[in-house]
Amino acid sequence: MVTLKVNGTERSIDVEADTPLLWVLRDELALTGTKFGCGMGLCGACSVLIEGRLTRSCIVPVSAVNGQSITTIEGLAKDRSHPVQRAWIAENVPQCGYCQSGMILAAAALLKDKPNPTDHDIDVGVANICRCGTYSRVRKAIHRAAQMQHNGEPAPSSKTTV
Repeated sequence: MVTLKVNGTERSIDVEADTPLLWVLRDELALTGTKFGCGMGLCGACSVLIEGRLTRSCIVPVSAVNGQSITTIEGLAKDRSHPVQRAWIAENVPQCGYCQSGMILAAAALLKDKPNPTDHDIDVGVANICRCGTYSRVRKAIHRAAQMQHNGEPAPSSKTTV
């Protein structure tokens, strides 16, 4: 039995100790925003925050995070009010959208550590792969989110959802 605090709710799950966290989130907890990509921790589609640190959930055995706090895309902000989510919408970042939950969590983690990132900081801190190549929109959205955080701006209006 493993106990996790996922998106603020404590959950006890009966799974094998070596089960990847990704599969516990998706299959046991029905949190399907976290995606399977490469299965080797390289692409970032499976990114979550564990104790606030960006982590690739496909390579983390659930036993390694027993008792720890995990944030998935579903728990970042249920109403899409997080500055990164607001900026993603305003900048129309998603194309196919598959990598976006991991990208958004990577951007949120980056902005927590570097509230005013340079382009280089973004390139290093958000190393997720986007098959559609939306990197310029990602960078623009991260800069916008940083400015939103700094200015305390209200959420932009948009019909697009993330």
